[in-house]
Amino acid sequence: MIPKKLIIFDYSGTLSLESTLFARPDYLMKQLKESGLMYLGINNPDIFWNEIVNPTWREGSTTSKGYKKVIEDRIRAILQRNMSEDSSRTKIDDAASFFVDSYLSHSCIDRRWQPVLIKLGRYPSVRVIIATDHYAEATGYIIKFLQEFQIQAIAAKDAFAAPDTAAVIVANSADLCVHKADPQFWEILKTGLNMGDLRHVLLIDDFGSNEQKGDSYGTRGKVEQRKRDTVRLLHEVFSAEVEAFPFMIENNMGENAFGELIEQTSVIIDRYLTL
Repeated sequence: MIPKKLIIFDYSGTLSLESTLFARPDYLMKQLKESGLMYLGINNPDIFWNEIVNPTWREGSTTSKGYKKVIEDRIRAILQRNMSEDSSRTKIDDAASFFVDSYLSHSCIDRRWQPVLIKLGRYPSVRVIIATDHYAEATGYIIKFLQEFQIQAIAAKDAFAAPDTAAVIVANSADLCVHKADPQFWEILKTGLNMGDLRHVLLIDDFGSNEQKGDSYGTRGKVEQRKRDTVRLLHEVFSAEVEAFPFMIENNMGENAFGELIEQTSVIIDRYLTL
């Protein structure tokens, strides 16, 4: 059946809160120590973000290279004058592998999303896409998390060969070689999944608001602008009505905020399914 409706879920901060909590300074320091990255000079969050992640983000999130490899290469380039080639390679590779495996394993889908996602599987006229700017390794992890919920899932690049699949589509920027903010990301999905006749799009996204406090990416002004830009982009690509539900945890919502937002989202989805 050709889908007439599309529901897009963001991943980090929306389906997975743990992926953002992993970046808390106290927890990140613990992971840097346990992985061994701390003993390679990556001994505080500022160094991790400014010297490792930020310089490699575009390559890591728009190619098949992967998080482990970009970390390894970046640290090796920084430390190559301080260690012998043999010992540095072993230590760096082991530390990067441990860290990335820990990060992705902790970036699971919150179990309270399970009934929502299972319900959507009963509507063949609704296409469900998880769209994320992420590293190449994340695709397999996200599919595994969905399968643990008894939900069929497939990577977008594999779904293009079977566009009529009823599975949840995992669209990762690393697989499509372009970020979500680029129209090409959505054009690739529109063409590859035969979504030229969509009438309605529902976007469920935190628009970066659930990032750690103090991260300028999650400031209110930037979040609102990101929301407007994304809605406009989806409307232009799909020529469809676009509704966005901001999955944002407000400061006064309390410790059960994430679960409350999932309940609110479920109500929005139920209404959307009746359109």
